[in-house]
Amino acid sequence: MNIMSAASPWWRRDIHADRRSFLTQRAKAAAAVRGFFADHGFVEVDTAILQVSPGNEAHIAAFATEFEAPGGVKSPFYLHSSPEFACKKLLAAGESRIFSLGHVFRNAERGPLHHPEFTMLEWYRADEPYEALGRDCAELLAHVATSLGTENLAFRGNFADPFAEPERLSVSEAFLRYAAVDLAPCLAGDAGARMALAAAAEKAEVRVTDDDTWSDLFSKILSQCVEPHLGHGRAVVLDHYPAMEAALARLEPCDPRFVQRFELYACGVELANGFGELTDPVEQRRRFEAEMAEREVLYGASYPIDEDFLAALPFMPQACGMALGFDRLVMLMTGATHIEQVLWTPLAPTGDGL
Repeated sequence: MNIMSAASPWWRRDIHADRRSFLTQRAKAAAAVRGFFADHGFVEVDTAILQVSPGNEAHIAAFATEFEAPGGVKSPFYLHSSPEFACKKLLAAGESRIFSLGHVFRNAERGPLHHPEFTMLEWYRADEPYEALGRDCAELLAHVATSLGTENLAFRGNFADPFAEPERLSVSEAFLRYAAVDLAPCLAGDAGARMALAAAAEKAEVRVTDDDTWSDLFSKILSQCVEPHLGHGRAVVLDHYPAMEAALARLEPCDPRFVQRFELYACGVELANGFGELTDPVEQRRRFEAEMAEREVLYGASYPIDEDFLAALPFMPQACGMALGFDRLVMLMTGATHIEQVLWTPLAPTGDGL
């Protein structure tokens, strides 16, 4: 399989011929996704790409632009990194089951599983339990696999049965099983918790630096020790994330050390991220401000908060939502090994050699 290089653009006929079978399968997968959600009573929404805020996660880099009004006044805007804010405003407006299949943008990301412009599938259920998302994922995998005639999900020699019921595994169980890390002493949210996690990381042979935050250490253990083992044979729902990794998720009412968040993995690849959605604007602002303060320290820049989004939150019903990387889903369904094999028109080759 040809992967593009600086000397081999995607529009060359021989390279396009190599990729075309993946691309036609992609088209079938998109049709299957739309059919699945239509059959389940969802409405497809088309959200604006230009937003006043690209999102407020510390490690997500955005593409910035500006709007020039007819009078010459300029206003900063960003290409959205997710349709999440817009979809939640639609829930506040009264929609109950919606999905979006569209392009999103994240800067400083390119590699076998990353591309600066990619396709995100997001769906939301108002007034329905968080657990419904896990059922959606299992049914969606089987539905798309049937539509494409796929018997096994595959990525770089790893396989998973798209028709098998996903394993449900808590983050704590996964850390103990694959990294021999007991998270319980590391959840206090203070300096002692960071020290305990750093010690556990070093024992697991994960490199620790003095400026690693708790979240940095958590991510290192997850990516190096846990993720490579997830989703072999069948998909895995990695559930009950620590509260320090809450993002936009609700706390677990029975144990506030954790949140209603899970990620879906197959063949060692993260496919999706789901939440029981937070609707408290005060808590959401606190989290956004903390993330942007961290971003300012790490990267010397932060992004504005969407005040319109925070104003809509009190009117939003209790809901659950899921974000799935559609390109990665197509990769696993077709056996592609690089995301640019399944993109119709990838970004032109740059100095990175891709």
